[in-house]
Amino acid sequence: MQRKSYAYVPGVAVLLTVLLAGCSGSSTDGGGADDSKPGDVSPSASVAKPGKYRTLPEPCGQPEQSMLDAMLPGIAKITDEDQRDKAYEGVATTTFDTGRRVGCRWKDDTAVGGSHRLTLDFERVVSYDAGVSDDSSAEQVFAEEAEKADLSDPGTVTDTAEPGDAGSSPSPSRSKSSEAPKSGKSAQSVQSGDTSDSSDSSETSGSSESPDSGSTSDSASPADLRPRLLDGLGDQAFLNDVQAGSTASPTRTVTVVFRTSNVVVTIAYEAQPAASGDVPDSKEMQDTAQELAQKLVGKFGE
Repeated sequence: MQRKSYAYVPGVAVLLTVLLAGCSGSSTDGGGADDSKPGDVSPSASVAKPGKYRTLPEPCGQPEQSMLDAMLPGIAKITDEDQRDKAYEGVATTTFDTGRRVGCRWKDDTAVGGSHRLTLDFERVVSYDAGVSDDSSAEQVFAEEAEKADLSDPGTVTDTAEPGDAGSSPSPSRSKSSEAPKSGKSAQSVQSGDTSDSSDSSETSGSSESPDSGSTSDSASPADLRPRLLDGLGDQAFLNDVQAGSTASPTRTVTVVFRTSNVVVTIAYEAQPAASGDVPDSKEMQDTAQELAQKLVGKFGE
């Protein structure tokens, strides 16, 4: 019997292969979505914008020498040129990640003018939640610092030193007196600038020392010098004023904290007089610290 011969058509084989692959693929299409990792952001979900700043400036080089002379007058009086230059340079703060946090500190110690300390701290806030912007995270950091400063119960400067701790001073924006806000205001109320109760608090409080106690300046009242939110300084700003140490040798620390986009800047300015019984001028220190803050805001904007 004669066998029939069949011709092999390559095109038909390829077509059959494609069709079979399409059928098998359609049976597993529904399972592909289940392989997505937990926490992956859906393409349809909105992703918050990153912060304006991706790096931080070198802090020791930010204050101009004229500014350092005003805040640390003892440096200019150092006779040794090398020591004077080193004092102007400041000392960088040790940090684990200079892309996230940097700082610098200066000091002067003179027999005539007392001692002064200046500390700068720059923190770049990064949100790890794709739905929360860096700016929003920085707002929360600012609000937490403002709440520690007890801005909602202003009008006083609290003596934070324990007996026998003369000359001790609080760390920038983290003083003992600010750890437990008296009014119970939330961080959100500080962010929104809700200080409606501050005037009543300052008028009724009479048990603590006012910020400008001992000051020789008559141009500002205690209410003007109280811990408070500041206008016109970055996106948000506040000032704290704390007197610590013994009555004979008090130390005053003025702290200015401001936020610009996703960066929070802290300026801590401390002074201790040389003469016993003298009290550092609150208004003068506040004005000088705010002047430096304004200059730093301008540098971030460059």
